[in-house]
Amino acid sequence: MHKYTAPMWARTIYDISAKLTEDFGGGPRHLKMAWVINLHKIITLFIVFGMMVHFNNFSTAAWVYLGLHGIYGYCWLVKDFGFRDGSFETRVTYGGAVMTYVVLIAWYWLIPYLFLSRHVEPSGPILFLAVAMHTQGITWMIAGDCQKHFSLKYRKGLVTDGVFSYTRNPNFLGEILIYASYAVLANHWLAYLVLAYATLFFYSRMFVKDASISRYPEWDAYAARSSRLIPWKLLSSPFREDITAGEGIAAGNEH
Repeated sequence: MHKYTAPMWARTIYDISAKLTEDFGGGPRHLKMAWVINLHKIITLFIVFGMMVHFNNFSTAAWVYLGLHGIYGYCWLVKDFGFRDGSFETRVTYGGAVMTYVVLIAWYWLIPYLFLSRHVEPSGPILFLAVAMHTQGITWMIAGDCQKHFSLKYRKGLVTDGVFSYTRNPNFLGEILIYASYAVLANHWLAYLVLAYATLFFYSRMFVKDASISRYPEWDAYAARSSRLIPWKLLSSPFREDITAGEGIAAGNEH
């Protein structure tokens, strides 16, 4: 029995995006969604470099951007080849593959365009912030997907420990941090709009996921101690655990 129901807006976005990206135009479903996404990850490096050539922008900041956004795709490929998310095994039509770009992932290329065409020169602190966010994002995304893959491979059920003990969506947290780092570098309202659009899409999937996993008996306890996205408890839980452990040792020494 499902104890949680996704908001209507989230279910609507989820259903419409699934219809567009999986079945648009009808016909045979010859392609895996993983292939569609992986192509985007592979060519992004070359598209961003092509923009650098077109706009004659070979500044240090441009190379940093290329290293972040361009190589992120190859980090994704390592993850995909090692422990692919099962949802990307979905078969889609050719029209669905095209709509995946039109509706979702092609918009990410607007951010490097805004950054490189305007020859933005971010300050040192902004570069630091972007690299820090990007590194954290990669870590959360890969850690979450890796843990989920191998946990479900050997034991079906609700994954509630590890990084999932702090946030129910470490992979979405990671992706939002990654694309936020690009938006910070571009520093343009359209870049932030793309980030907001992607975040809205991710949030719709988070709500639908919560509705799905609420069927497990341990859902209530898990939902109460974890966050949907931001791992707030990570800031204090380790310290509380250390304090509790220290008190236990002290009490033991008194006897």
